[in-house]
Amino acid sequence: MSGAQDERQEPGTAAPSQAPEPEQPVEEADDRLLRLAADFENYKKRAARERQEYVQLANERLIVELIPIVDDLERALAAAEEHQEAQLEEGVRLVHRSLAGLLERHGITSIETEGKFDPHVHEALLSQPSEAEEGSVIDVVQKGYKLGERVVRPARVVIAAPPAPVQEEPEGSA
Repeated sequence: MSGAQDERQEPGTAAPSQAPEPEQPVEEADDRLLRLAADFENYKKRAARERQEYVQLANERLIVELIPIVDDLERALAAAEEHQEAQLEEGVRLVHRSLAGLLERHGITSIETEGKFDPHVHEALLSQPSEAEEGSVIDVVQKGYKLGERVVRPARVVIAAPPAPVQEEPEGSA
């Protein structure tokens, strides 16, 4: 019967060989958490590095495409020094076409300025009395551009105000 007595021990008192060590699972959990935190820090650093590399690569591509345009500008300036107005004008037109083509290839489009004023893509600098419909764009001070659907720079415009009332002079003032 002594074996039966060993099995019937008082609650809360376990035999030393059967008791799990409480510190072992805690140490394992701490170790796993530390490893997970270190892995996450490494991931954040790697993601930041990759993002920086993507930006640098995108900038490099743009710079490679801008270099020939700078060359065209230098040729236009050289022609200006020699007072060859026709060649200067053609050089400037060439540079403009090159830059416009580069912007277009990269998804940059100019903002339409015909018609009604749109506060999402236009910036009203002033309004002037005009015969045009009130609120319509009557002059463009600076072109605006979009990158896809995102406005990079709003178009700066002058909008039509109602025509100024004609003031009649009093008859007796003449």
